[in-house]
Amino acid sequence: MKNIIEVRGLAKRFGGVDAVAGVDFDVHEGEVFGFLGPNGAGKTTTINMLAGLARPDAGAIRIAGVDCAANPKAAQGLMGVVPDESNLYPELSGLDNLCFCGALYGMRKSARTARAGELLQAFGLAEASGRKFGGYSKGMKRRLAIAAALMHSPAILFLDEPTTGIDVAGARRIRQIIAGLRSQGTTVFLTTHYIEEAERLCQRIAFIVKGRIVRVERTEDLLRQAQGRHVVQFAVNNCAAALLDAVKAAFPALSCAALGGGALRVESAEPVRIGPIVRLLEEKGAEVSEARLVRPSLEEVFVQITGIEVDAMKMEKDKGGKGGGA
Repeated sequence: MKNIIEVRGLAKRFGGVDAVAGVDFDVHEGEVFGFLGPNGAGKTTTINMLAGLARPDAGAIRIAGVDCAANPKAAQGLMGVVPDESNLYPELSGLDNLCFCGALYGMRKSARTARAGELLQAFGLAEASGRKFGGYSKGMKRRLAIAAALMHSPAILFLDEPTTGIDVAGARRIRQIIAGLRSQGTTVFLTTHYIEEAERLCQRIAFIVKGRIVRVERTEDLLRQAQGRHVVQFAVNNCAAALLDAVKAAFPALSCAALGGGALRVESAEPVRIGPIVRLLEEKGAEVSEARLVRPSLEEVFVQITGIEVDAMKMEKDKGGKGGGA
């Protein structure tokens, strides 16, 4: 498969901290490539260097065969960039923002007006095209920012945390847009700390932790690693440490963990017998309100590879806040 992005030895330091520590990876043409990791892992720094918004301290980047250090303008003409914070003008309407972006890329007036109308329609923003961008909801702002990055029909779209802080309906719509871009042949480089988002959208995923890539693999291959595990989650009224110790002692072949909020997770290479565990929990004075099988997912693989607990990622997700409408 043809590579459209090639990165070798990419590094960036801030003070005495290695934000990105000599990473190597390739992105295939026409795929959605996920850069997955917790906040502070180096995702945004990496995407800024790829997009020409930050200068690497070391390493090489090639975009569609173009050396980004030797010919940055040619490389930037091949890409669209959607930063995590909007860079559009609040006093301009949605239509005027898009037309202004088209002008920056040298598009003729008739071409940029037609392209802007096409994107506004495709992204469900046609009715709001005359409204000032500053009055848009968070979800609408993010969709217009993506549309602006696509005005010149770039081969590559860089998306930095595209659904952070957006409500469920808005996030769903943006994911649909991303899936549609892939079907049209656009390469999408997506940074995220939403594990389920990467699982749903990406063909390949790179795990980055503390500035270092610890794994790059096809999503289906990563998921296959989790398929041999059997996981049951119990909802109990009191998941104290003593209760967890009792389960571990009675069922030494099982891997057990308390998830917080009264949840107990049991994992095994063999099918889990739920009845004996429920009886033990009740004998120890716990009240079990639910026992359900959990489908192994990319979360399992992420924890195994990075050592970062999923709860920590979810706490970061919550910090993103609950954004405005779609």
